[in-house]
Amino acid sequence: MALLSFPSSPFHFFSPRSVPRRPSFVCSSSAATNARSRSAILWFKHDLRLHDHPGLAAAAQTHRFLLPLYVFDHRIVSRYSDDMLELLLFALEDLRNSLKEQGSNLMVRFGSAENIIKELVKEVKATDLFIEEEVEYEMRQLIGVVKETLETSSSLDGNLDIVLWRTPFYDIKELKELTASYNDFKKLKLLPTSPPLPATLPVAETELDWGPLPTFSDVRDFINERIGKSKVSWNLMKGKPAEAILKDNFSKSSGTKPKGLNVESYERRRLDKSVFVTQKGDIVGGGTNSVLNALAAYLRYLEGTARDDWQEVHERLRNAETREGASFTSLFGPALCLGIISRRTVYYEAIKYEKERNAGFLSPFGYSAATVAAAADAVSSMEWFSLLALKSQLSNEGLYSIRIWRWRGHLIQYTVVGHEGPAILLVHGFGAFLEHYRDNINGIAERGNRVWAITLLGFGKSEKPNVVYTELLWAELLRDFIIEVVGEPVHPVGNSIGGYFVSIVAGLWPALVKSVILMNSAGNVIPGFSSRRLSNERQTLAAAGLVAQLLLFYLRLNIRNTIKSFYPTKADRADNWLINEMLRASYDPGVIVVLESIFTFDLSIPLNYLLEGYEGRVLILQGMKDPLLDSKAKLAMLKEHCTGLVIKELDAGHCPHDEQPQKVNHIICEWIAAVERKLTANSYS
Repeated sequence: MALLSFPSSPFHFFSPRSVPRRPSFVCSSSAATNARSRSAILWFKHDLRLHDHPGLAAAAQTHRFLLPLYVFDHRIVSRYSDDMLELLLFALEDLRNSLKEQGSNLMVRFGSAENIIKELVKEVKATDLFIEEEVEYEMRQLIGVVKETLETSSSLDGNLDIVLWRTPFYDIKELKELTASYNDFKKLKLLPTSPPLPATLPVAETELDWGPLPTFSDVRDFINERIGKSKVSWNLMKGKPAEAILKDNFSKSSGTKPKGLNVESYERRRLDKSVFVTQKGDIVGGGTNSVLNALAAYLRYLEGTARDDWQEVHERLRNAETREGASFTSLFGPALCLGIISRRTVYYEAIKYEKERNAGFLSPFGYSAATVAAAADAVSSMEWFSLLALKSQLSNEGLYSIRIWRWRGHLIQYTVVGHEGPAILLVHGFGAFLEHYRDNINGIAERGNRVWAITLLGFGKSEKPNVVYTELLWAELLRDFIIEVVGEPVHPVGNSIGGYFVSIVAGLWPALVKSVILMNSAGNVIPGFSSRRLSNERQTLAAAGLVAQLLLFYLRLNIRNTIKSFYPTKADRADNWLINEMLRASYDPGVIVVLESIFTFDLSIPLNYLLEGYEGRVLILQGMKDPLLDSKAKLAMLKEHCTGLVIKELDAGHCPHDEQPQKVNHIICEWIAAVERKLTANSYS
């Protein structure tokens, strides 16, 4: 499998059959004729564009025949929300039209990618298969299945080469040597590369069956048939926000009629050239040119415009600006996720406009327009976390083998250990990451369990996008992780604020949870709680950003003493590794936004409300020397107002799982075994 990349301009690539680099442009007519003696298939997945597409450019320059292909494989499209499916269909329609304008076409097929590609390789006698390299674990596994199928097929002659490509944002020679510290990475002062000119494509063979573009209903029916009824019902859970469920629940308990959640009372105005193509009308879509047009409008927000389509972009920008700069990811994130436009192109367009505003110069003191800063910073941050994710897939440097899951377009790290037994999900606290369970993951798995541990959005090496972080957002992430990745009900284990997130999941989606294990959990106990008033908006302090920066500066200076105070009985567990990992994460782009969430947390939905109905299925592990709260008072309230709890008091601080790992592992394993026996007995009875 050859790796193809374009490190700089003029562009070069790794030849499918040889390692040395060679220029892809400027060759004699005879050389071009020889180069085009091959045929290729290009498999589109998350690269739905012709502009800035290195794989397409390389394939077009070196092959006499090129078959562009999109496969509706349920392993890919079943992960998409309805909005993303709508966006996908509009993008494919535009992609096909753009290809036809160049004399080519887009083949559309339904089914398993490995079987479809194998048959097409035989049909068109392909010599090369071009595939964009992925960072997500499931997608990398799928590519592996395709590769293995092609290599082991007796009907192929064995001369097929698989060429992996990616769009380089920076000219990085060896990804495995990439520093894990963003602070050190910035010191390299690498400049983003420029997009290449569009490629000229070979003319398509018209006698092929290119296949029709499906409707939304076609795709939805296809997905539901493949995943089964049980998963369809689980997927429906992802369609309703946590806040809407809470409002419905509270309305039922108070006897009032539920009201719609944040739904406009008027029909959305649709323009002839609108780039807001989905039913909700809140994300940019269509083809590459439409997205580029919307980007131009977004960048020029301060200038104003008489164009209706640009005015619509400005209106959506204002609605999506929940915090400074958040509108870019909200509006353009899905299009970037599908590859309708590349991150590199966004950066290039933002910088080009910035130079236009400043007579061809770039100021060393920052960007002159907030929209330029939002776009450039967002794609630069996305690229950094993508590089970290890809590096983690190529090496096994950490304590555990890391996998990548994409949630709402953002990259999330997780690991899984164990092959049989009950499913357990470990959720860390604020500022931590999955490796905080360093001595729990294997220890629990070795007792006959399957253990997942996740690094939540905004922490560790997971992505830190510019969004409004709330306890409900993190709870929805856990919900979707259980549905999409684990695929069955779990025993969630949560420490600190992670315990509160786990409790929300248990309270709102009880079908996903077998029992709840809380370790020094955040959250209050409110006697007699029955209902509350919910607000759709989170208001932050005007100076929240400045306060967050000061807090970050303080934490960096005092991190060793702060962490050690959480380990009163085993201070040596607050070792250099743990401290350095937390320091590393504190320099990631976006960390200030995550810290600002401290000022918007809403813990007013009490634990006694969320855990109601879990009598006999809630285990409390409490470090009695926790410096952050009065453990005795907390346990007294829990005992009085939550029925059926099992409480274990431990001689530990705020993180008992890391301070007393062997003891905690034993308690958790015994607890889960007992709950499983009880659940099994109840199912038989």
